[in-house]
Amino acid sequence: MAVTRRKKHTEPAGTRWRFYTAVSLLFGVFSVLIARAAYIQVISPDAFSLQGDMRSLRASSVAVQRGTIVDRNGRELAVSVPVETVWADPKRIADKDALADEMRWQALAETFRMNRKELVSKVDDPSKRFVYLQRKVTPSEADYVKQLKIPGVYLKTESRRYYPTGEISAHLIGLTNIDGVGQEGLELLYDEHLTGKPGKRVYRKDAQGRVVEEISQTDAQQPKQLTLSIDQRIQATAYTELKKAVRYNQATSGSAVVLDVETGEVLAMVNSPSYNPNNRADLQSFRMRNRAITDSYEPGSTMKPLVVLGALEKGRHKAGDTIDTSPGWLRIGGRRVSDPRDYGELTLSEVLEHSSNVGVTKIALDLGVDSLLQTYADAGLGSDTGIALLGESIGLLSGRRRWSDFETATLAYGYGLSATTLQLANAYNIIANGGKKRPLTIFRQESPLPAEQVFNPDNTRAVMHMLEEVVRDGTATAAQVPGYRIAGKTGTTRKTKATGGYGDEYVALFAGIAPVSDPKVVVVVTINEPGTDDYYGGTAAAPVFSKIVSQTMRLLNIPPDNLDDTQVHAAGFGGDK
Repeated sequence: MAVTRRKKHTEPAGTRWRFYTAVSLLFGVFSVLIARAAYIQVISPDAFSLQGDMRSLRASSVAVQRGTIVDRNGRELAVSVPVETVWADPKRIADKDALADEMRWQALAETFRMNRKELVSKVDDPSKRFVYLQRKVTPSEADYVKQLKIPGVYLKTESRRYYPTGEISAHLIGLTNIDGVGQEGLELLYDEHLTGKPGKRVYRKDAQGRVVEEISQTDAQQPKQLTLSIDQRIQATAYTELKKAVRYNQATSGSAVVLDVETGEVLAMVNSPSYNPNNRADLQSFRMRNRAITDSYEPGSTMKPLVVLGALEKGRHKAGDTIDTSPGWLRIGGRRVSDPRDYGELTLSEVLEHSSNVGVTKIALDLGVDSLLQTYADAGLGSDTGIALLGESIGLLSGRRRWSDFETATLAYGYGLSATTLQLANAYNIIANGGKKRPLTIFRQESPLPAEQVFNPDNTRAVMHMLEEVVRDGTATAAQVPGYRIAGKTGTTRKTKATGGYGDEYVALFAGIAPVSDPKVVVVVTINEPGTDDYYGGTAAAPVFSKIVSQTMRLLNIPPDNLDDTQVHAAGFGGDK
C-alpha cells in the first residue's frame, strides 16, 4: 500500500519583508499626501490661494480727473486734460534684444531731449518691470513714440493740470506737481476736495484671458468743483494794469485787490511779478508769493480816514468841525510833526483832502490812543480777514500798555503798525458798507455772509463823502473815473531797514470806493519800492486804481452816477459834421 506524503508550502525568502516595505511606503506616501492636503486646506490655505489669485485675479482702476476750478461766471481757471506718458518694461526689452537697435533709441532720446546713454541706462536692468521714460509728453511726441515701435516701450494715459489764465491768476490758484498733488495756493489748500477717489474693479480670468467671474466693483468718488468769487474779466484787467504800472514805475512788486462791497467777495486779487504755472522749468520762489495777503506794510496816510471816523464815533468831533493846523508844524516830546505848508484852519474834510499830518495828529491826541487802537481793530487791522488763504499775514497792531504822544501821532498817519493790501481793502469795505464788517471770501456766495455792525452808518457815510473831496480836489485827482463819483485816499510810506530806522525806499498806496452814490466795489493798489521820482500814492498807485475801476464799472454794467462830468458824452444817432 502506497503512502502519499503532503508537501509543505514554503514562501520565497524575503517576500514578507517586501510586502511590509511596500505597504509602509504606500502608507507613508498617503500620509504625506494627507498631511500636505491638510496643511494646504486647513493650516495655511491663504498663501496658496494668493498664488492662485495672482495667476487668475485681475484688478483695474477707474481713474477720475482732478476737479476743476472756475470763476464766478463758470470760466475755467484750472482743468485736468488727458496726456500720454512713456514707460518701459526692461525685462521685455532684454528678452527682445531691443537695445541692439541703436538708431531707434537715438531717435527716442532726441525726442525727449536726452542723451542716448542716459536713456538706455534707465532700461538696462532686466530685473525691473516698470520704468518711466518721460512723463506727460505732447501729442506729437506720443505719436512719434508709437511710430518707433520699440519692443518694451509703451504709452499710458495720465492727466495733466492746465491753467488757461496762466500768470494772471497764478498766485491765487496755485499749482500741482507732476503727480497731480497740490503744491501752492488753492490747489494745495483744497487738494483733498479736488482729488476724489478712483474706482476699482476686481475680476477673474482663465488661462485664455477670458473674464470668468466678477469679484467686486467699487464706484469712483468724483472730485468736487471749486467755484470762486473771482471775475476773471476783472482779474485780467487788474493784472494787466498792475503789471504795466510796476514796469513803468520801475517798482520791485505790486498788488491789487477788488472787493464786492455788499458780499465781501474778492472779485480780483493780483500780484506782479507773477509766474506761469503751465511752465515749471524756471519757477522762482519770489515770484510765487501771494503778496496781497503775505506782505504787510505801514499803511501811511490811508489810515487818516479811520482816525476821523474814530473821532466821529466817540463824539469828540462832528463833521463840520475845524482844526487849527497853524503854523504847519507841531512839536511833541522833542519830535516834530509837520505839513508841507501852513494850511491854517481846516475842516475835517480838508484835513483828509490835504492829508494834513498836523490836523490828524491833533484829532488822534484828542481821541486817545486806546480809542484809536480800538477803531483800527474794529476796522479789521491786526487780525485775519476771514478769507482763510494759506500764508495770510495779520499785520501788526501792537497792544502794548504805554504809548507816548509822539507814538500816538505816528499811529494817526499810518506808522507803527502794518497791514496787508487785503486788510486795507477790508477796512475801506467796512466804510463803504455803512460800518458793517463781514468776513471776506474767495468763494462765490449765493447770499452775503453775516455781518457785524461796528461803526455808525451816518459816520461812515460822512467819512466817505470826505474821501470824495480827496479825489475831487485833493491829493488823489489821478484816481478820478469819468462819469463816476469816487472816494479814496492816498498813502506814501518809507520802508524800514533791516538794521533799524527808515531807508530811501517807499511804498505807494491808494484805497478807494466806487461809485459813492451806491458803493459797489473797493479797490486797493500797492506799488512796492518805485524806482522813479514819482513814488507817491497819488502818482504811482492812484492812476492804476482809475484804470481798474473804469473797466470794472463797464464789466459789471454799473450806470454812471456823475452825469455832470463833462468827459461823459451820451450816445446818440448821427452827430456833428
